Amino acid sequence: MAKRIGILGGMSHESTIKYYELILGKYFETHKDYYYPEIVIFSVDFQKLSDFENKGDMDGYVSYLQGGIKSLENAGAEFIIMAANSPHAVFEEVRGKASVPMISIAEVTAKKAESEGMKKLLLLGIKFTMQSSFYQNVCKKYGIEITVPNEKEQDEINRIIFDELVIGKFNEESKKKLLGIIDNYEIDGVILGCTELPLILEQKDSDKKLLNTVELHAEAALEYSLT
Repeated sequence: MAKRIGILGGMSHESTIKYYELILGKYFETHKDYYYPEIVIFSVDFQKLSDFENKGDMDGYVSYLQGGIKSLENAGAEFIIMAANSPHAVFEEVRGKASVPMISIAEVTAKKAESEGMKKLLLLGIKFTMQSSFYQNVCKKYGIEITVPNEKEQDEINRIIFDELVIGKFNEESKKKLLGIIDNYEIDGVILGCTELPLILEQKDSDKKLLNTVELHAEAALEYSLT
C-alpha cells in the first residue's frame, strides 16, 4: 500500500499543479496502471506567506507553515513535501515540529548534483531564496559550491517570478533575460530554485545543466510513497 502523500502547496498554485501532474504522470509511466498513491494538498495563502518572508518574521513564517502541515497530518498524510523552495529556509525548524517525515527539496537537488559530478552551481529563485543560506548549507555537505546572481540580476529574476510566472504568464523576452544571466557565470549547472522557473526554462534552452527542483522533488516523493 502506497504511503499517502501530503503536499503543502499554493506557493504558487502554478507549481503545485505541476507537482500533482508529475507525481501521477510518473507513476503511470512506470506502472501502466491506475493504482495511484493517495495525495492530500493543503494550499496556503501565498501573499500571507510572502509577507512573512518580506518582513523577516521567521517565527510567524514557521508557525503558519506548521499550521498547514498539521492540517495535512490530520488528513492522514504519511509524509509531507513543501511544494516550493523558499520555505526550505526553515525546513529544519518545521520538520522538527512535524509528526510525520518530510522530504527536503534542497537535499534531493544536492544529491542529484553530486551524482552528476557537479562542483559549482548557480542558484536562481526568488530574492528570499537567493539571499538565504539553506542551499549553501545543504550543498556544502556534498562538496558543492553555490553562487548567486548579483543584486541587479536578483531583482530582475524576482520580478519575472512574481509578476509573470506565478500567474501563468510566460514571456519570451523574460526567458532570454534568464538565459542571459545564466551565461554570465562559469558553472557546472543551475539550480532552478523556484518551483515556477521550470515552467519557463527547459533543458533544451541552455547548454548548462538545469536542475529542475520540481521534478526532482516530485520523483523523490513518488519513490518514498512506493517504498
